[in-house]
Amino acid sequence: MANIILRQIAEADLDGIWDYIAASNPDRADSFIRKLTNKLGMLANNPLIGVQREEYFPNLRMFPIERYLVFYLPLNDGIEVIRILPASRDIDVDFFQ
Repeated sequence: MANIILRQIAEADLDGIWDYIAASNPDRADSFIRKLTNKLGMLANNPLIGVQREEYFPNLRMFPIERYLVFYLPLNDGIEVIRILPASRDIDVDFFQ
């Protein structure tokens, strides 16, 4: 099984996503986080399927999951998730916060 490493800020992004969705529907929040986690597993097994976004970091890739964008680095045995941001946000501004 491929490894998924979450940077601390990516973990905070996940918590924020859950909090946002759970404010109106906790069950939907749980369901979406499970879906997102499953997609991260798929990315870890196929790390080169995302679009290259090297303007932020060398080798950085991006993959959309519903209304969110996962930014990650391919590893020899999986991925390192850098950020998970809403697609509606200004990525250039929010990426480094």
